[in-house]
Amino acid sequence: MSFKGFLWRAVLTLILLVVLYQLWIFIHICWWIDHNPSRSAFMKSTLAEMQAIDPDATLKHKWVEYKRISPNLKRALIAAEDTKFIDHEGFDWEGIQKAYEKNLKKGKIVAGGSTISQQLAKNLFLSTKRTPWRKLEEAVITFMLEQMMSKRRIFEIYLNIIEWGNGIFGAEAAARHYYGTSAANLSQYQAARLAAMVPKPKFYQKNPGARGLAKRTGTIQARMHLVQVP
Repeated sequence: MSFKGFLWRAVLTLILLVVLYQLWIFIHICWWIDHNPSRSAFMKSTLAEMQAIDPDATLKHKWVEYKRISPNLKRALIAAEDTKFIDHEGFDWEGIQKAYEKNLKKGKIVAGGSTISQQLAKNLFLSTKRTPWRKLEEAVITFMLEQMMSKRRIFEIYLNIIEWGNGIFGAEAAARHYYGTSAANLSQYQAARLAAMVPKPKFYQKNPGARGLAKRTGTIQARMHLVQVP
């Protein structure tokens, strides 16, 4: 076989693998429209890291239905992470532009601009490594989620798999761990504080008295009544 023929076959093989991977993701999203994912890719990688240190380590996680999660937490998370969640189709272009300008000014990444849908896409399927390929795949998965799921379903899955500390995933586990209550009974302050932890959950778990956490909690609590939830 000539080099040109070999190269052409390699390209076709790569394209086929990419298509099969997208199909695998598509099938999973179809299934999760009315079935709950047991674990996300991020949960699996976290558990592997924990068990590398302690083979008996387990995750704290319990799935709860959307109606059994406090409206306070729903409002707090949207106020904190994605105020335009109800209206956009997966991407907040204005938010992405503002994040880019802020990062450019600081000379490092200090803001993300990712929507709840984008965060869900990343947590469900992708690794934590920042690569151009991952951002492209994140965009494709986000598009699939938005086209195939309702906003309520996207948010329900997000609420149940989001990280809130070392090995702590989902609203129910977070509410039990930090406040000894259920996700359904979180107060406005408790919900705002949990939402404030989302960008750096492990750091805030170890540093609950951090000044930034208290300030962000107050800001979120003040904005909660301004947002809509699905």
